[in-house]
Amino acid sequence: MDKILLFPYWLTLKVRHLLFDNGCRKVYTPEVPSICIGNITVGGTGKTPHTEMLVRTLLEDEQWYGKNIAVLSRGYKRRSKGFQQVVADGRALDYGDEPLQIKKKFPMVTVAVDSSRKEGCTFLTDPETVKTSKKGRRCIHKDFPKADLILLDDAFQHRKVKAGVNIVLVDYSRPVFKDHLMPLGKLRDLPERIAAADIIIVSKCPRYMDGWEKGMWAEALGLHGYDATECSGTRKNGRKQNLFFTTITYDTPQAIFPEGDSRYLYAQRLILFTGIANDAPLARYLCGTYKIVKHFNFPDHHKFSRSDIMSIRNAGDAFPTSVIMTTEKDCQRVRDSKAVPESLKQRLFYAPIKTEFLRPEDKERFDIVLKELLK
Repeated sequence: MDKILLFPYWLTLKVRHLLFDNGCRKVYTPEVPSICIGNITVGGTGKTPHTEMLVRTLLEDEQWYGKNIAVLSRGYKRRSKGFQQVVADGRALDYGDEPLQIKKKFPMVTVAVDSSRKEGCTFLTDPETVKTSKKGRRCIHKDFPKADLILLDDAFQHRKVKAGVNIVLVDYSRPVFKDHLMPLGKLRDLPERIAAADIIIVSKCPRYMDGWEKGMWAEALGLHGYDATECSGTRKNGRKQNLFFTTITYDTPQAIFPEGDSRYLYAQRLILFTGIANDAPLARYLCGTYKIVKHFNFPDHHKFSRSDIMSIRNAGDAFPTSVIMTTEKDCQRVRDSKAVPESLKQRLFYAPIKTEFLRPEDKERFDIVLKELLK
């Protein structure tokens, strides 16, 4: 029954990919080196922290240090239209929470949003075309250098743009080979599309995985003879594919507003509110330090209304000595809200997130592989 229900969507995806694979549909290739980081599921794989990890990797590399690195995103749930250059003191309402988060962390990097990845890449590689283009609304600022490399955030499903390097993320807690196409599951694309990636990263892994478990993951993903040292295996067609495993870590919580009082971080109780696809890892991390007395779980990319803020404030009143925590992504939208009372600002904090490879030698191998692919 499930296969019958999913057949129309499966057929649509199959035909679409055949048209692109056979050259029946045109594909745009950016004029500069490009890296796409995406997935085949709906949210929750950790694209933003992995994009940040890639930015750090490139900024530390002697080949790209001092070059103009750009990040291009769709800017999910933003109100603005067309191409927009993200500024660090802007609003999530205008750019989306994730692009704004990246810009705040890496002010030296150009961050832009555009629903058309092709148009966005064109503007980033030739800024003068932004001024002359008549398509859509555009917003650029004085500091807008030509990009030397473009990171395409969440663009793996955009077949009209072909990146030089494709990185696909798979959530450890929701393997694609055990999932189903939407609406019965969270797959928005065919699992076989993973074969088109240059690098597969299994994200949100436990801190330790032995070689046997990694090998089982490789086999399930269609890779044979996985070599843990080389972090690679071979597909049936003989193509070599790289497979890495990462985990997420959290840094010391930071105040969302300047009024934040760090003494609240020493509280024993915590109120947690989130608007992300999966907040279980954060909840587990916080449970090691705090007793979570109230947990508000909003939909992904949720815009916090006045009513939401009041509910959080009421919970804070019920537990007056507790600290109130959210995610790094959510805090971008909390700052946009004009409904946050001054008394609440003192207690609002977020947990900075970052991604790490399970072993230092895996990170070294990843750097080598990425450099080779960008040649």
